[in-house]
Amino acid sequence: MPTPEYDEDAFDAVIAVNLKGVFLGLRHVLPVMVNQGGGTVVNTASTAGLFGAPGMPAYTAAKHGVLGLTKTAAIDVARAGVRVNAVCPGPVETRMMRSLESMRNPADPEAVHTALAAGMPTGRYTMPDEIANAVLFLCSDLSGNLTGTHIVIDGGRSGSGGVSAARTNR
Repeated sequence: MPTPEYDEDAFDAVIAVNLKGVFLGLRHVLPVMVNQGGGTVVNTASTAGLFGAPGMPAYTAAKHGVLGLTKTAAIDVARAGVRVNAVCPGPVETRMMRSLESMRNPADPEAVHTALAAGMPTGRYTMPDEIANAVLFLCSDLSGNLTGTHIVIDGGRSGSGGVSAARTNR
């Protein structure tokens, strides 16, 4: 729904889940990790946290906020050996994405899927295990000096201009 028409209660609910939930998680887990002398947190943002997303003002604002929290928390706890990063998935092959496709075009959700996938250089949605692999990397010693950053997992969409192309095909 466009920003001028977006319901305030719906906005508050989306922010509470997608932003405040991350804040509360950080607030509770970071002291434990600091006390134990280290740890890793990987927050889930979204490519919506990198760009505007038409009709999604609350979700977009929340995911931008998750990236800000990630960066701030990383700075706050880096000297204690705690790393905080985020992943930013684009469209993912999940039941939730299928529901969103159905909401955008109830008569032909597959057309939405096809259009979004076509706007990605890989020609397909990201698979859940591809996100899990990025999280594993961020939690491993292979990323030992990465903190306060994010990994985009979107089949090249954000780097190719595909984001704009996919938006115009709705």
